[in-house]
Amino acid sequence: MVRALAILLAQLATAPIVSETIETAEHRLVDLDTFECRDITRSTVLQRICYDPAQRHLIVAANGAYERYCGVTADTVERLLGAPSMGHFFNQNIKRDVTAGRYACPGRHAYERVLRS
Repeated sequence: MVRALAILLAQLATAPIVSETIETAEHRLVDLDTFECRDITRSTVLQRICYDPAQRHLIVAANGAYERYCGVTADTVERLLGAPSMGHFFNQNIKRDVTAGRYACPGRHAYERVLRS
């Protein structure tokens, strides 16, 4: 048992660290290496939130699909995370503003890396 644990730990220590890549609803692959991600357990709408404060890009897993939003301030993300109803805050203050162009993302972003197989 101890030997198996030692082997497992050695394998983990030598394994390469690979960042996570997700696919958005737009069928774009996004490398989450620069994002801070949080799994959300207190919302029936949101499952995960990933935020890149340097780029002000937000990735949200809502209802099983990842969506991306650009130009989102850190203050807005903090208010989202602290809202009594995260789903309501998201729908009223972030998702709705995409149609008005506020958080709409242009075609390609510096944080996107299209992976070719």
